[in-house]
Amino acid sequence: MTLHVSATHTPIAGTSPQAPVGFADKAKGYLALTKPRVVELLLVTTLPTMFYAQGFSGKGGVPGLWLIVATMVGGALAAGASGAFNCYIDRDIDKVMHRTSNRPLVTGVITPREALVFSWILTVLAVALLWSINPLTGVLGIGAIFLYVVVYSLILKRRTTQNIVWGGAAGCMPVLIAWSAVTNSVQWPAVILFMIIFLWTPPHYWPLSMRYGDDYNAANVPMLGAVAGSRTVAVQVVLYTWAMVACSLLMIPLGGAGIVYTVTTAAAGVWFLFEAHTLYNNAKKDLVTKKNAMKVFHASISYLTLVFLSLAVDPFVGSALMG
Repeated sequence: MTLHVSATHTPIAGTSPQAPVGFADKAKGYLALTKPRVVELLLVTTLPTMFYAQGFSGKGGVPGLWLIVATMVGGALAAGASGAFNCYIDRDIDKVMHRTSNRPLVTGVITPREALVFSWILTVLAVALLWSINPLTGVLGIGAIFLYVVVYSLILKRRTTQNIVWGGAAGCMPVLIAWSAVTNSVQWPAVILFMIIFLWTPPHYWPLSMRYGDDYNAANVPMLGAVAGSRTVAVQVVLYTWAMVACSLLMIPLGGAGIVYTVTTAAAGVWFLFEAHTLYNNAKKDLVTKKNAMKVFHASISYLTLVFLSLAVDPFVGSALMG
């Protein structure tokens, strides 16, 4: 497998490879490698899933503090390791993309060797911590890292416009990890939650790639939002959004969802469908701008947050509507 990157670090213009890097800058560089905003979004889905799994299993209350901390920290380490590996693999294209030009491997704050060692350390710590919960959770943690690093970053990202669809499965793994941590199993509600995030990823990421289409084209990365027309992208956003909303409602008959989840998810789904169709209507009139593409991107984050917040509260209010 070819990485398409040089094994040695070549400083870009404006950097000073001989100048010593201070401890604070080094620490900030290592933190940036983990892509904290992505980690934050993944953790938003983890804790609510744990609360819901606790209620679904019939135990009631909330999971134990140690279990919550171990799962959250282990998940954060796994996500951070994946992000760091991705920065190592993509350091060549990060140099030519404006939005990634300040990443630590581009500026020279962190060397490729340091990044690779750091990535492996995080991986070992993540797997060890998740495995200490139960072996299934540890295996799922390994799977999450493998999907993001190998399937997405190494195989799909530079080769197909469907990269984010299948590679995005890595971002769905936290709900399986959370569920298995609580129940030592993977049950239907966890599968449905996995599919919600799987179907959410394209409507979330493709509008962002429309906004940064010039960057992706300059780096020869075939993100759909960059290489396809706005109408094609908008159609796909609408189709995936409909599928996502329909899937979210499966939690009612199959996942034991109650009134809080049902009302919140249905309302949030109607709102996000409106935003997706607005993007499509603008695309039909050739009126899509970076601003209204990003509006859908930000709406997708709000949608997912609402769904999982309602999931966390649902077990404590009422009972399942069906079954």
